[in-house]
Amino acid sequence: MFEAIEVMPAGELVRRHAACRSLLARFAPDAGGLAVFSRLAIYYLTGTFGNGVLWLPVEGEPVLMVRKGMERARMESPLSRVVPFRSYSDIPGLCREAGSPLTEVAAAEMNGLSWSLSGLLTSKLKDVRFVPGDMVLARAQAVKSPWELNKTRLCGARHAKALTELLPGRIRPGMSEREVSHSVWEVFFELGHPGMLRMGAHGEEIFLGHVAAGDSGNYPSVFNGPLGLRGEHPAIPFMGYAGQVWRKGQPLSVDCGFALEGYNTDKTQVYWAGPRSSVPDEVASAHAFCMDVQAWTAERLKPEVSPAEIWAHCSDWAVREGFDAGFMGLGGNKVPFLGHGIGLVIDAWPVLAKGFDEPFEEGMVMAVEPKMGIAGVGMVGVENTFEVTASGGVCLTGGGSFDMIAVE
Repeated sequence: MFEAIEVMPAGELVRRHAACRSLLARFAPDAGGLAVFSRLAIYYLTGTFGNGVLWLPVEGEPVLMVRKGMERARMESPLSRVVPFRSYSDIPGLCREAGSPLTEVAAAEMNGLSWSLSGLLTSKLKDVRFVPGDMVLARAQAVKSPWELNKTRLCGARHAKALTELLPGRIRPGMSEREVSHSVWEVFFELGHPGMLRMGAHGEEIFLGHVAAGDSGNYPSVFNGPLGLRGEHPAIPFMGYAGQVWRKGQPLSVDCGFALEGYNTDKTQVYWAGPRSSVPDEVASAHAFCMDVQAWTAERLKPEVSPAEIWAHCSDWAVREGFDAGFMGLGGNKVPFLGHGIGLVIDAWPVLAKGFDEPFEEGMVMAVEPKMGIAGVGMVGVENTFEVTASGGVCLTGGGSFDMIAVE
């Protein structure tokens, strides 16, 4: 007999199902339920990384239909209705037999299926009209429960220890970006990182994160973030390049996420090759501005403030201080946001950007990443993960100083 490593508390699932049902009434009022297809979203609503389909009706019990891994799903999930299936055409009958029939209108996790599979689904279920349900999942996942926050806080504490306590003693000027990347992996694995980070945007990938020495910080990037990097290879533009060496008088930007039991935190730590006294004024002032932006933003991570307000203020602030050219990326690397939600994926809802006008909710977790590209130098700045509370953001990835760490 096998035992599950962890069984998600039944009360946790009840809370998540209730949140989705409430959001369905707002974003898909005609839908009688939500159909979920991606394994990560299935995990969020069942407690198991299921290979199949979940039907969450507005009324009645959810039904998890599994293609493979039935025994595991039944061990790990508190759901009472877990059934095998082979084809999308089986879905109506299975849901009906489970007492939670499929409805004429159903919200669907449209990002959870490829174009070809969505065509197959709709051809098999011609009597069902599907409407978008992705915003339901995004908003439900944005507000963390105490169970989720406990995991995220532990993740953040280990993240901070790795980048501020352990890594500085293992890197030195003269190492290549690739060697630094391997040192990051060493300390991460020592502290329990499982080796996987997840992105939510379609087609987006990540492996460890970005390690950028000197002008790599401004190297053209296809990743939707401000920090440039050469990466391992054009086919794998992550981690760091073996041919780029971190030299004295250069910054080293390490923007690498940490994961623990499915949850992620994001943090960027900048290191300086040489004594603190050798940092040029231009570099020091740019980094200080980023720390000030992070501090100002953290104070406003509370329910009455909206992400759009923060972005508008900080982007105007950069213009007034003369930092607009490099703020949030240099040239083509510039991005129109200051941070993002984070949880089961790195790039979660909401975004600190124009158009995100709804105020924060207590229990959200946000990555705040003010960065500054400096031509001919590289990139400096900070990133940390914060919990939204009634009195402002609480940093989960370290405290005290967020300055560059000098390594000689």
